[in-house]
Amino acid sequence: MSNKNITNIEDIEDIKDIKEINRINMINNQEKLPLTRRNYKDTVFRMVFSKPEDLLSLYNAVNGTDYTNVADLEINTLENAIYMSMKNDISFIFDFELNIYEHQSTKNCNIPLRNLFYVSHLLEKTVKGEALYSSRPVSIPTPKFVVFYNGIDNGVSEVSEYRLSSLYQKQEVEPELELVVKVLNINAEMNYTIKEHCKKLKDYCTYVEKIREYKRDMSTGKAVESAIDYCIANDILKDFLRDQRAEVTYMSIFEFNEEEMERYRRAEKEVARAEGLEEGREEGRAEGRAEGREEGIQEGFRQSHELVIKNLIQMEFSVEKISDIVGMTPDEIKEYIDLIPMGK
Repeated sequence: MSNKNITNIEDIEDIKDIKEINRINMINNQEKLPLTRRNYKDTVFRMVFSKPEDLLSLYNAVNGTDYTNVADLEINTLENAIYMSMKNDISFIFDFELNIYEHQSTKNCNIPLRNLFYVSHLLEKTVKGEALYSSRPVSIPTPKFVVFYNGIDNGVSEVSEYRLSSLYQKQEVEPELELVVKVLNINAEMNYTIKEHCKKLKDYCTYVEKIREYKRDMSTGKAVESAIDYCIANDILKDFLRDQRAEVTYMSIFEFNEEEMERYRRAEKEVARAEGLEEGREEGRAEGRAEGREEGIQEGFRQSHELVIKNLIQMEFSVEKISDIVGMTPDEIKEYIDLIPMGK
């Protein structure tokens, strides 16, 4: 394999080359590219459903209700939460329910555990500490957990669930602590009724589908731009995309690159695990897992930044605009520009 920097997953011809790619990239980039990562406060999904009236429409679609009392919906999403590398979640109280909604493009069976930590922190902020020691019962809203899945795994059914108890080391018929997350597949031909009852959700799904369609023939950045143009022309999230175009462009590119990098990191771990088993040595297994995890995270961040910045440059964004969108200084952006291969 030639000693060049690899930035696109499509460049990997053989999954066994992954560790060599990591080694080359780490050598080429270590001490050169700043490992800067913005504290992402939004995803496109969160941006689309940031207004109470849109959240209420989504709630009605999920629950088969027709509430109109928007003023009674209280958004209480935790800011700067430590439980997620990206802020996918929306939490709100309505009709005595604490609803935690999350968008997901890759399957993750650990969501119930993450939600357990998350809802505990939310309730801790809701209930005054001294009330817990009172003899009177403390009234709390009923927690409800929903994931909106639109990944490319064809094995995800229309409606499914994650259970906290599935993570327990000792399985029990009736676990004393349970947390159930409903998973709604919102890909094409899935959960049609829900999408028909919430136009914003239907439009969001169309936007994502158009990016994937265009991405078959063009770069991620161009696919995002084309999808935005298509949606605006066809009155799909028109005002939202027109008003928030720069931020949506950046977040969409990053999300799609993160999705690819997640598959890349999982492939790394599979290779490391297979190598450890083949060698039959505990040392080899531990080293392989640790190396795959560390290199995957470090290189994942670097590659995601490179791909996003490269796409924004190709769309003729200025250094100052990229700096504002990405949350990095102009000097950091210039360092990336000097080091990123700018060919297709």
